Amino acid sequence: MSDDEHHFESKADAGASKTFPQQAGTIRKNGYIVIKARPCKVVEVSTSKTGKHGHAKCHFVGIDIFSGKKLEDIVPSSHNCDVPHVNRSDYQLIDISEDGFVSLLTESGGTKDDLRLPTDDTLLAQIKGGFEEGKDLVVSVMSAMGEEQICAVKDIGKN
Repeated sequence: MSDDEHHFESKADAGASKTFPQQAGTIRKNGYIVIKARPCKVVEVSTSKTGKHGHAKCHFVGIDIFSGKKLEDIVPSSHNCDVPHVNRSDYQLIDISEDGFVSLLTESGGTKDDLRLPTDDTLLAQIKGGFEEGKDLVVSVMSAMGEEQICAVKDIGKN
């Protein structure tokens, strides 16, 4: 069998993978884990010892970082779990469009116009209210597994 008989078709985009493997027994509270294909923040971990020949099992309770839904999973502690690459970036708010999209200023001086206003009512009120008052607002955008969402806002005051 020669080397040129293998053809692999890559479906991944250029750049880093969306997740990385980590042994279940090493994942702790306040870390991140993928449960049911959703990126979650771990809020509870319990490890149970099993019978004579069984594996210890880890019971994870996580909150979806985008929807806020509670998800649970049980994994043998020696097995690998997917852990999402979670990034948090700050952008200055420039404008809010009529259709609910925001225009953000990036560090490089460009604009980012593909994000919607958050669905969380208190955060939405803070952003809209501050913008209407003419405050200089910086929004924190959390991104993981190809999704992005505004998760926080702060007033940086007048320069």
